[in-house]
Amino acid sequence: MNYYLTVDFGSTYTKMCAVDADSGKVIGTAKAFTTIQTDVREGFDAALKELTAATGKLEYSKKLACSSAGGGLKMIAVGLVPELTAKAARMAASSAGAKVTGTFSYELSAREQEAIQSAAPDILLLCGGTDGGNRDVVIHNAKKIAGIEGDFSIIYAGNKSAADDAGEILRKAGKNVIVCSNVMPVFNVLDIAPAKNAIRALFIERIVEAKGLSGIQKEMTSEIIPTPLAVFEGAELLSRGCGGAEGMGGLLAVDVGGATTDVYTMYDGKPSSPNVVLKGLPEPFAKRSVEGDLGLRYNIDSLAQSASAEKIAGDLQTSEDSVREWVSICKKNPDTISQKGSLNRRIDEYLTSYAVKVAVERHCGTTETVFTPVGETVLMTGKDLTGIPAVVGIGGPVINSDDPVKILKAALYDTAAHEFLKPIAPKFFLDGTYIFASMGLVGKFDPRLALKIMKDEILEL
Repeated sequence: MNYYLTVDFGSTYTKMCAVDADSGKVIGTAKAFTTIQTDVREGFDAALKELTAATGKLEYSKKLACSSAGGGLKMIAVGLVPELTAKAARMAASSAGAKVTGTFSYELSAREQEAIQSAAPDILLLCGGTDGGNRDVVIHNAKKIAGIEGDFSIIYAGNKSAADDAGEILRKAGKNVIVCSNVMPVFNVLDIAPAKNAIRALFIERIVEAKGLSGIQKEMTSEIIPTPLAVFEGAELLSRGCGGAEGMGGLLAVDVGGATTDVYTMYDGKPSSPNVVLKGLPEPFAKRSVEGDLGLRYNIDSLAQSASAEKIAGDLQTSEDSVREWVSICKKNPDTISQKGSLNRRIDEYLTSYAVKVAVERHCGTTETVFTPVGETVLMTGKDLTGIPAVVGIGGPVINSDDPVKILKAALYDTAAHEFLKPIAPKFFLDGTYIFASMGLVGKFDPRLALKIMKDEILEL
């Protein structure tokens, strides 16, 4: 028999899936709390014991893993113009599975230099200028970055004319530097793949060791990759299909987790109205964004502050103290689970809906009306998602909610906030078995198998 084992080391749970590759079916799943504070092996062993109890002892032909334990890889992006190279840097980071905690543009100031040092990133992505274009700003920023203390690696993906000088400045300061192709070699033309691959390589080098996964890595068939990257590749496979097998088509997936809320779109996002003019960089068909302030456990305090304890209490007809008490409990104990039907579950679901709403608004395109000599013009920035046909819910807070459809409706277009180009009339689906990440891993070896399982497991609500 040909069995695959997939493992997803999440910020809250370590999730496992056993697949019978011959029959094309999932034969067992299990999960245990991720033991990031001690040794992730403990959670791994607990999940494997539960899985083995369900499937019996199996010999796996392939063992595959991904990880976002501890909140994933923190990255700072430094570019030249916010609408151009800084945005390109963010796209490269997000698509690789990194958590972008800050973006800086133009010449870095002393205050911004201090802000980067305080943020303590794992990686800094330095870019700016088209090839042969502006090099002065990039060199200035390299000098500023050279003066920042901290154990972080630097990926240079800017003007190739400044690459040698910038690299020398940073290496003389004792920094680990990787130089790759410019993320925007020609004006308005993106090439983010080399930077994305460099980010992935650094993930394997740094995070696997930092999270205590090195021992488990030796047991895996291939390298452990970031969970968001696995989900990204699973979503793209489900959308596009493979080898003559049709995919789902355009989709938006929202993954609400303990540390972040991630949004993935597989959709061209072109303007749906002929009188709309696209502003800024064109966005890729496959896009991911990550919101580090919208996690349901590790960042629940910032999430609740944004949603307003007063408004939550009013809408749920409870006291602000009850809201704040639950938020405090979850912040101190991220593995806390609310009981079905309880007030705390209702608070969790309120915050989950809010996280979906805000994350999709930050991800989708927006419009603005401007007046020109020839009359009124509508400008669009980003992707028009109004016609997207499917919205998929991912992550424990959505899967375990009492009403996942109600939560996913927070992703819909709202006439009261018409500038956000959110989906108007999609069908709703649920990844109830956390299959996206697993099949993103399996798809690297057998894409047809992964596609079949996703079609079977991701159910319409």
